[in-house]
Amino acid sequence: MLYRQQPYYGMMPPQTPQPLQVPTPVTGTKGGIDVPGMLPIEQSYIENILRINKGKLVEVHATFENNKEWNAMIFRGLIEAAGRDHLIISDPETGKRYLIPMVYVDYVTFDEPIEYEYPFGAGAAR
Repeated sequence: MLYRQQPYYGMMPPQTPQPLQVPTPVTGTKGGIDVPGMLPIEQSYIENILRINKGKLVEVHATFENNKEWNAMIFRGLIEAAGRDHLIISDPETGKRYLIPMVYVDYVTFDEPIEYEYPFGAGAAR
């Protein structure tokens, strides 16, 4: 059965505009703001933990699969910056900087206490 839509020659009926619905931020339990549909700001992702420990000396243990020359490496340096997909450290002895993709990072070691609480929260814990 073939269905054909009949042509409409009149004017379209007016439509009542609907108000724009914007999610309302809610104050989180640690002082951050939670927005519906988004992860809370205080989530402890590796890049956030590295960011709040900027300037600390670390050892970054990384493995590079399918590399016959250097499958695993340890980078030692000061945290300069951390993003969702990368870490930048600088070697204080040589001044050399390393941009390390997070996909290769296995773990990070610190020789001092790690800052874990966010500055806008209930205070910095050690």
